[in-house]
Amino acid sequence: WEPMKQEAFEARYAPVWEQFEAWVGVLAAGRRGRKDLDEIQRIGREFPALYRQVCHHLALARARRYSSGLQQRLNELALDGHQHLYRARTPFSTAIGRFFVNDFPACFRRHWRPAVVAHVLFYGAAFLMAIAIASSPELIYALVEPSQVTQMEAMYDPANRRLGRERQADTDLMMFGFYIYNNISIDFRTFAGGLLFGTGSVFFLAFNGLYFGAIATHISVAGYVETFWGFVAGHSAFELTALTIFGAAGLSLGYRAISPGQKGRWQAIRDAARDALPLIYGGTVLSVFAAFIEAFWSSTTWPPVWLKYLVGLSLWLLVYAYLLLMGRNAAR
Repeated sequence: WEPMKQEAFEARYAPVWEQFEAWVGVLAAGRRGRKDLDEIQRIGREFPALYRQVCHHLALARARRYSSGLQQRLNELALDGHQHLYRARTPFSTAIGRFFVNDFPACFRRHWRPAVVAHVLFYGAAFLMAIAIASSPELIYALVEPSQVTQMEAMYDPANRRLGRERQADTDLMMFGFYIYNNISIDFRTFAGGLLFGTGSVFFLAFNGLYFGAIATHISVAGYVETFWGFVAGHSAFELTALTIFGAAGLSLGYRAISPGQKGRWQAIRDAARDALPLIYGGTVLSVFAAFIEAFWSSTTWPPVWLKYLVGLSLWLLVYAYLLLMGRNAAR
């Protein structure tokens, strides 16, 4: 048995695709009030079966490695059908739930290669800088201004009533907004840097890793271990994971910019960006969670440090269990 050749495949199923494309147009016109209601209802009853058939054809085209043009056409038909089928039937709350239960973690696993590279760049740079600072403490000043080093030391002084950045008017809510702005701005710079053939994402991941490793090691050597690590333990799982997720999305853009395949360069970049959108949405939510914890929990001094460590470790395990285990049905 041999798979059907592409020419025979197209000749056999082209009428199905043309009918499906016409139905998508009818449904689009119907949403604007330009089609008869009876016709819309008739098509609506038969549309799911035809949609499943088109999705099956797309899977066959990919498995048999038919031309990229055919695969792209079927993929666009499937996307249009999905939009019309689920936009009308899925409540907003259900769509949000499906995104967090299925789409986001499944998308993370689809991008596991750039995710691994992003983790290596960030944590590898942090580890190497930690070793360097531990061996030669004066290297901190090659990366961080002396005034910033002094400010960091003051932020984690055990005598402080609040840890972290100094608060004007001592309001956690104001710091919540500041942390959101700070986290999101770094994350999106890391993502957008992928447009420079991935070099921007590589730079921001490595630089932030170097900076984190330098500050963490210097503060620890200075004797502020409990205040510093007790502060970062709670929100680091969300904040650092979000940064590497944005980095993975940026690296995906960079890879397609370098190797667009049979597509045009900008078309390949647009497709990569569209495919990585769940990473951007999910990573943004993680950054907001990090800002909330940093403002309202990390800065407090009343919990014992062992409790902060326990909460932090639990959140790290929870975040990666979620990303690696949830949404497996969607991935298939």
